[in-house]
Amino acid sequence: MTNSVLKLPEEALKRLIEHYRNKEITTKNPHARFAAKLSDAMITVYTSGKVMFQGAGAERETAKWGAGDSTKEKTSAAKGDQLPPDFANRSVLGSDETGTGDFFGPITVAACYVPAQQIELAKELGVKDSKQLTDDYMRKIAPDLKAAFTHSVLTLDNEKYNQVQARGWSQGKIKALLHNQALKHVLRKMAPEKPEAILIDQFAERGIYYRHIAQESDIIRENVLFSTKAENLHVSVACASIIARVAFLEEMDRLSTVAGVSLPKGAGAIVDEAAAKILLSRGETFLKSITKAHFANTKKAQALAAKKKRT
Repeated sequence: MTNSVLKLPEEALKRLIEHYRNKEITTKNPHARFAAKLSDAMITVYTSGKVMFQGAGAERETAKWGAGDSTKEKTSAAKGDQLPPDFANRSVLGSDETGTGDFFGPITVAACYVPAQQIELAKELGVKDSKQLTDDYMRKIAPDLKAAFTHSVLTLDNEKYNQVQARGWSQGKIKALLHNQALKHVLRKMAPEKPEAILIDQFAERGIYYRHIAQESDIIRENVLFSTKAENLHVSVACASIIARVAFLEEMDRLSTVAGVSLPKGAGAIVDEAAAKILLSRGETFLKSITKAHFANTKKAQALAAKKKRT
């Protein structure tokens, strides 16, 4: 299958987004500003201005927006460790994270163990690739998943995030430490039982991941595998992704209550506008307390707030 990719100007992007607004779905891709799912096509708008159309209806939808600047790219397969052919049917501990691309709110990481005999149960509870699920649907099924499967979920709040980031920690290091900790928690809960494998939704090469956590006293290495698109490779990662996402949403709910406004997700223009309003009403210290302060959105919000003051 090929993907159709268009590079569109901002005004065309806005028209496209409004056109597909009623088909919008949640995406955890930090580089995506909008995603929509049709019955036979997936549309993703990236912050770079590119739009990717995937699926059987990709060419039809691409044609609606002009193919003059389009290119064809092959669908990228999952990258990472080679998994056994029957991997999807094994007892696996999976981990995933969310919130890394959002200006407001925390980073959350979850790990979840799904034994082979309960894979069908996870599917019956509604688990599939979390990119295909709405936030409301994930909120609905997460309590059942947490009750059914051994799991751990960690939330790194904005204050702590900003502290360690100011010390020079990259997001890669932050995520690696959180994944390692979440996996440790689940392994302790399920002991003496052990998973046949551990699958981490890959965000760094194996060597880099382990360099990030080299100073930890307890490092999980046994039977650890890495792969991108891991939520499609084993239901345990899909469960972890849903649990992590709902933890992120719950913290966003709490922060919205504290801020007195509904905080938007992502890192696009709507986020800049919301941040500017909060900056004007609550000040810089408060804004920093609910955001990832090093994001470019901070300076954009400051510029917008300064402009509003002059008008």
